[in-house]
Order: sequence, then C-alpha cells, then structure tokens
Amino acid sequence: MKRLEALVLLVTLLLVLQGKKGIAAGEDGFVKTNGAQFTLDGAPFYANGFNAYWLMYVAADPSPSERQKVSTLFQEARGHGLAIARTWAFNDGTQDRALQISPGLYSEQTFQALDLVVSEAKKNGIKLILSLVNNYEHYGGKKQYANWGRSQGQSISSDDDFFTNSVIKGFYKNHIKTVLTRRNTITGVDYKDEPAIMAWELMNEPRCTSDPSGRAIQMAAYLKSIDGNHLLEVGTDFIANNQIPEIDFATVHSYPDQWLPSSDDRSQQDFLTHWLQVHIQDSQNVLRKPVLFAEFGKSLRTAPVEQRDRLFDTVYTAIYSSARAGGAAAGGMFWQLFTEGMHNFGDGYEVVLSENGSTAGIIADQSNKLNRIRRLYLELRNRARWAGGNGIRHNGIGN
Repeated sequence: MKRLEALVLLVTLLLVLQGKKGIAAGEDGFVKTNGAQFTLDGAPFYANGFNAYWLMYVAADPSPSERQKVSTLFQEARGHGLAIARTWAFNDGTQDRALQISPGLYSEQTFQALDLVVSEAKKNGIKLILSLVNNYEHYGGKKQYANWGRSQGQSISSDDDFFTNSVIKGFYKNHIKTVLTRRNTITGVDYKDEPAIMAWELMNEPRCTSDPSGRAIQMAAYLKSIDGNHLLEVGTDFIANNQIPEIDFATVHSYPDQWLPSSDDRSQQDFLTHWLQVHIQDSQNVLRKPVLFAEFGKSLRTAPVEQRDRLFDTVYTAIYSSARAGGAAAGGMFWQLFTEGMHNFGDGYEVVLSENGSTAGIIADQSNKLNRIRRLYLELRNRARWAGGNGIRHNGIGN
C-alpha cells in the first residue's frame, strides 16, 4: 500500500512540475520558487519548521551555558526533521542586548550573536527566515522608529508614520541594507549571499490602521535591489500585498484560541480547518505562490495538551494533503520551540521536545512525511539521469 501511495505521489509531482516553467538545474543551496512550489537545488522543497524569536537575544547572553542553548536547539530541531526556523533580526532601542541602538548605530556584540545563529543553523542544515522589524513595541518595533523620528524633529502623528514618513523609512532602509550586507564573523559570508538564509520577512505581523489595504507597508523593491538571492515575504496575509512581484510567497498566522476565546475546542477546530483551506486555495488559485503557515499554536495555559496536539494535527494534515498533490501549502512553523531551562521565556505556547513527548511525536511524523516527498522526487530524478546517461529511453516512471 505504501509503495502504491509513493507511486501516486511521484506521478502527481511529475504532472504538476511538467505544467510549470521548469525547475532550474542550478544547485546553489538557495530556496527558490517555481509557480506555487518552493524548490531547493532543483527539487521540490516542502518542509516542517518552527519559530524561535529569542535566538539572537540568548546568543548575546554573557553566560556560555545560556549561549549553548542556541546550538542545542538547532540540534534537537534537526533530530526531529525540522528544516526551517523563523527568528528576529531586530532588537531596536536601548533595551537589553539591543541590535540597533539608535538609527545606524549597532551593537557589534549583538550582531556577532546573530552571526552565531546563522552559523549554527547552517551547521545543522536548517534554513532561516529572518524578520527585520516588529509591528509591536516588543524589541523596539515601529514604535521605536516613530520615536526616533520625533527625536529628529519630525511631526509624527502615530506609529503608522513608520510606513509613510520619509525620514523614518530612511532609517528602516538603512537597517535592511546593514543586515543584508553584514559579513558573518564566523562563516565569512555576507548575509545576502548566505544559502542558510531562506528568506527575509519585511515585518512581523504588519498592521497599518490608517491604510487597511496594506499597500503602505511595502519596502519589497528596495530589499530586492540589494539581494537577488533570497526569497521575500511581507509577514501578513493581505492578498493585495502578496500579489506584488517582489513578494515570493505568502504567510499565514493562526491562533483560534485567541481569536475565538469563548468558543469550545470543536468550534475552534472547525474554524481552523476552513481558515487553512481558504488560504491554501487563495495561494494556489489567486496568488499562484507558495504559502507557509508561519505561526500557529495553542496555549497550554488555557487548554490541555490533547487539544494542542489536535490543533497541530489539523494544521499538518491540511499542509500534507496539499503538498502530496503538488499544492501551494509548503509547510508549517509552530509557535514556539524551546530547549530545556527556558521557562522564563514561556508564553504557554512553547514546545520543549524533550518534555512534550506527544507533541514532539506529531512534529517528527510531519517532518518525515514532508521530507519523504522531496526524497521520492530526488530518487526519481536520479533514476532518470542514470537512465539517460546509459542511453536508456525513459518515458515515465512506469517504465
């Protein structure tokens, strides 16, 4: 039965990819897009992932035992088949371990902490999505940029002036350029040339109440003018934002326990199932771009672990059903992954793989399923190359 399922999966992938513009033969280690799919080194890339916003902050800790948690986390993630990590490449202001202390002034110590994060991800074969600023005031965010604008004599009416004020936009452009052109002190590779970085995120959960359309939040063309290697996502699920050419894929965040706090678990699950399908269909048929479910979770402060496990299973089932048919759902990234000894960072959504056995098993199973799609395609491609190299006519996988 499993062999039949694998055969059906291969046929589906071949039919889908034959209808595309063709997969690039280059194997440079950068994740790319081909229609509504990600590709890596010429093969489909469906991957399971996680959020760990705290990586740079902990990597900047003066204690070696604390910094070791960054390495430990990536090792544990790799052991469960996780292949994508999303984290912050910002910490703006004068708070503890800030990256950008004031416009254009950076802490080299904190930048070296980010260098360590990139290096450890690369060492463990995990791709990074690096977010460049926060919509919220945690770790600075657009509020800090607005305050910097005021300190420069700008007339700032609200934090949303981040998106329109030319001086503030100049601060943000400079941050983009500074991060993208940073040379890693450990690997010696500029960030813009680093294959371990999968994509940049313009902002974490951008909101512009003065422009609900979302058009004001774009800075995509400027980033792409500096870095043509990496993918780019905007950090929100506005169709208007994701349709512009410079945005390579869509992202979705989903927290039914926050959005429907008065509803029971069944109602939240029903809502989530519909939410997933709508966004997969929109990505497939309207955007024609891959979609990552870049944040999802359920707090154990308000629900038992069984409900969280059901939520993970619902998300993962929708993603795999799409992926095995060559669809737009490319993966999911739960919020959030910890290693042991980090409970002071906890928000109720954290997963510690060594302590949360049932959830860890669901995560590993999804990783294996998505990784299997890629392995099957690579196996088929290698067979085709071998057949071609030996002068054997190869018309299809049934030969």
